[in-house]
Amino acid sequence: MLRIPQSPPSISVLPAGVPRPLWSVMIPVYNCADYIPEALHSVLAQCIGEEQMQIEVVDDASTDADVEAIVREIGGGRVAYHRQPENVGSLRNFETCINRARGRLVHLLHGDDRVKQGFYRKIAFLFEQFPAAGAAFSNYLDIDSEGKTIKLHKSLAEKDEILKDGLLKIAEHQYIQYVSIVVRREVYEHLGSFYGGVYGEDWEMWARIARVYSIAYSPETLAEYRKHQGSISWPKNETGQNTKDLAIVLNIIENYLPDDKKCIMSKTKKSCALFCLAKANIILGESGNELAALTQVKLALSLNKSPLLYYHIVKFYIKLVFKKY
Repeated sequence: MLRIPQSPPSISVLPAGVPRPLWSVMIPVYNCADYIPEALHSVLAQCIGEEQMQIEVVDDASTDADVEAIVREIGGGRVAYHRQPENVGSLRNFETCINRARGRLVHLLHGDDRVKQGFYRKIAFLFEQFPAAGAAFSNYLDIDSEGKTIKLHKSLAEKDEILKDGLLKIAEHQYIQYVSIVVRREVYEHLGSFYGGVYGEDWEMWARIARVYSIAYSPETLAEYRKHQGSISWPKNETGQNTKDLAIVLNIIENYLPDDKKCIMSKTKKSCALFCLAKANIILGESGNELAALTQVKLALSLNKSPLLYYHIVKFYIKLVFKKY
C-alpha cells in the first residue's frame, strides 16, 4: 500500500445498527506528545457526553512518548486510543481516522492543534441552520509552539452563512485548516479521503468538497492552528518537497474549475512559483545541492512565466555562477 495515495482512498459506509453519535473527534498524532494534552483538554472542556461525541486518538506509531499513557491519564477512559502497527504516514493515518469514525460529523483535530470553547456548539448550529452543507468551518488563528497567537486571520464574512462561490473562494486561497473544519462522514464516503501529497492535500480536499457541496462558515474565531518545527509538513519544508506537493495540488484544483474561471488561479500559481524560487535560493545557500535547487526553478517555470519570475530566475543563476567560481 502506497504511503501517499495517488487517488482518493475510499471510505467505508458504516453497517446498519452501529451506534452513531453526532460527533467523531478523531485526533491523528505522530511524535507531538508535548501538545497532545492541550488538544485533549480543549475537546474535553466542551463537556459533550459519550452518547453524542466519540473522541479517539489515532497514533501513527509515535516514538517520542507513551501516547497511550497520556491518553489514559488525561482521558480517564473517555478518550479511546488506537495505534497503527507501523508508521503509515499522515495520509493513511487520516484515512484510518475517518474509517474508524462513527459519528455523523467528523472533526480531524491534529494532536498539536486545539479548539476554543464553543467550537462544537457553533459548528452544530451551522449544520442545523444549513442542512444541505457538506462541511462547516469557523475562522481560526495561528499559534506558536508555546500557544501564543501569531496571526488572527481575516474573516470571510460578517455573519454565519453558506460560503458564497465556495469553490472559487477556496481555489483562490487556503482559508481553511483541519482544526477549523468539520465534514459530514457521508461526504467522505462519497468523495474519498486525502491523497496526492502531504503538503496542501487538505486544500485539495476542501476544494473537492466545495465542487459538490455547499460549505457553511462562521466568522467567529474558534480554532487554533499551531505552527512549529515538529509539524507533519516540516520535513517537507526543509527538503523542498512541499513546493512540489503544492504544485500538484494547484493543478488539481485548477482542473476542478470551469474553463472560464481557471484564470483565478493565476495569482495563486504565481505566488507559488515565487515561493519555489525562494526555496531554490534557500536550498542553494544552506546545502549547496544544485540539482535540488534547479528542480525548484523548473517547478516555478511550470507554474508561471511572468517577467517578475524571469527576473528572479536571472538573479538565481547569477548567484549560482558566483557560487561556482
